[in-house]
Amino acid sequence: MQTHAEPPSDWRGILKQLGPGLIISANIVGSGELIVTTKLGADVGFMLLWFIILGCMVKVFLQVELGRYTISTGKTTLQALDTMPGPRFRVSWLVWCWLIMFIATFFQLAGIVGGIAEVLQLGGLDLKDTILAFFVTSSCAALLFIGRYRFIEKFSTIMVASFTIFTIFAVFSLYWTDFGIKGSQIAEGLKFQIPSDLAVALGAFGVIGVGAAELIYYPYWCLEKGYASNVGPNDGSEAWQARAQGWIRVLKWDAWASMVIYTGATVAFYLLGAAVLHGQNIAIEKDNLISNLSNLYTTSFGNVGLWVFLVGGFAVLYSTVFISTASNSRLSVDFLRMFGWIKTKDESSRVRHVAIACIALPALYFIFYVTVGNPLGLVFVGAIAQALMLPFLCIAALYFLYTQTEERLRPSKAWVLFLWISSAMMATVGIYQLVDKLKSM
Repeated sequence: MQTHAEPPSDWRGILKQLGPGLIISANIVGSGELIVTTKLGADVGFMLLWFIILGCMVKVFLQVELGRYTISTGKTTLQALDTMPGPRFRVSWLVWCWLIMFIATFFQLAGIVGGIAEVLQLGGLDLKDTILAFFVTSSCAALLFIGRYRFIEKFSTIMVASFTIFTIFAVFSLYWTDFGIKGSQIAEGLKFQIPSDLAVALGAFGVIGVGAAELIYYPYWCLEKGYASNVGPNDGSEAWQARAQGWIRVLKWDAWASMVIYTGATVAFYLLGAAVLHGQNIAIEKDNLISNLSNLYTTSFGNVGLWVFLVGGFAVLYSTVFISTASNSRLSVDFLRMFGWIKTKDESSRVRHVAIACIALPALYFIFYVTVGNPLGLVFVGAIAQALMLPFLCIAALYFLYTQTEERLRPSKAWVLFLWISSAMMATVGIYQLVDKLKSM
């Protein structure tokens, strides 16, 4: 008879069970923060600080609901999306929407690969960007081919901790320069002002905090961490209910802890962009992406800051490619399995297919980069696609909550209200993006 792990009852036990949120944080504290958020600060100054904070906080409600559904049913995100009512062609219409976004994120990851190549060139490697891009993608594939969940979890933790701490330190170090951040500037950023051009701001909204891609990734890492298997199948018993509620409590701690981490990092990047780049009228464009971003650190730390930026920039961008590939490989296998194109009879066969995907996906990123180029533009393609996907994920989460989530596991009315508010905000951003793009066609 199979036994299931009881949820931890004290905070020490809960801390030991945190992990999926750290992996997601490692993915979040990457291109969205270093490139997109910083560009937003460089473009508009402190004006949208409130928008950055709000964009990070509102998505955690959706993150928890997708995790709640996975814990209580044991289904992956794509399996859940496939249950949505509406048109079907082999799979649900929402799975096809996800596939479009999934392909678009290849552009984003290809752009990050190009950004890593520029970092290495700025560090003195006199090699063509295509050669460096090949090195990045092939090394990522090799590490993931031999790595497993615990390796990915530890890698994520180290990457997030090191670069985030230094970035926050860089913000406070501005006090000793001409670009020290004043209380009046923070107050200005909290006045709920809106710039005349919302394109960059709404593009940033798609990737700051938990983007659509990370929302879809999160349940997969909750499954690999063992949250759902610890709960077990729903047998209708009170013991099952108690286990499910306990592990959902752990999931909430995990989600909120990761929110604190990535919100702190996102705000730090934004403040650096607003204080240093906007303060010096330095624009972030495709031809000067990495070299101009290095000003974030050289302003505080001089030449030493340049080398810290190069090491840290490589780490944060590489971790994004690494974690995204690890996540996308699991999604790819799940998608192909839904179509019956591959068979995974047991866990070992699934792991084998995931390892193969970890080689194939970086190869696609390399091809996209060599074919298209322009790292900044590539990153924004993925950012916009994620923003467009957010309303559909909101609809799905609300549908799961009201029709498929075990009634005994449903959240409080206050939580549901915040879920509706955050869903409305994300839907508004996604619809605005769609209308704006249709007008420009």
